[in-house]
Amino acid sequence: MKKHIVMAFASALLLGGLNAQAQAPTTTPVTATAGPLKLGYTNIDYVLSQTPEAKDIQNQLTIQRTQSENELKRMQKELEDKYGAYEKGAAQMSDVIKKDRETELQGLQGRIQEFGRTAEQSLQAKYQQLVNPVVQKIQKAIDAVAKESGYQYVFNLDAGANTIPILLVAPEENNITELVLKKMGIDPAKAAAAAKPATTGGSTPTATKPAAGSAAAPKKN
Repeated sequence: MKKHIVMAFASALLLGGLNAQAQAPTTTPVTATAGPLKLGYTNIDYVLSQTPEAKDIQNQLTIQRTQSENELKRMQKELEDKYGAYEKGAAQMSDVIKKDRETELQGLQGRIQEFGRTAEQSLQAKYQQLVNPVVQKIQKAIDAVAKESGYQYVFNLDAGANTIPILLVAPEENNITELVLKKMGIDPAKAAAAAKPATTGGSTPTATKPAAGSAAAPKKN
């Protein structure tokens, strides 16, 4: 769920509650109102990084990225060599040959740019293919914890890379991350100990994502 959607939902939820209170008849007994709304939160990226699948996902993405980078370097080297040969012999070339070489260089440059785009798109697709099944498992665990603990709504604390968290202030007792990890068979204490050395500035370590992508929790119908 994107940040602005979540924020709009939260605002609507709070404003809706205030409007309902303002419009309620003054004669309504306090005992007739529903119980307090129970809101929880977690960090899907952190939970994802602690799953057994996280390391394999990281490895597969690294292999594909490395292969693409090596091919891109090879193509760039080919362009540099051909351009160097063109510069050295340009003075002796006829106009027809010179135009042919220039067309070849432009075509190779275009192929390099296209390869860069398709390689990134392929990496994004691979990331989603690997991550989505794990995120679905996480969602099931969240659903189970919410049902068992009586949470009507659960927010994702993480809003994505280089963004401000969705929840700026929240009671720690409403953090269901440990419950979700336990539901998935992961020891929260071991997960925290493993993550601590990689934590800097209070941030939470996450699985590496493609430069322009992020895992999105599958929408629930």
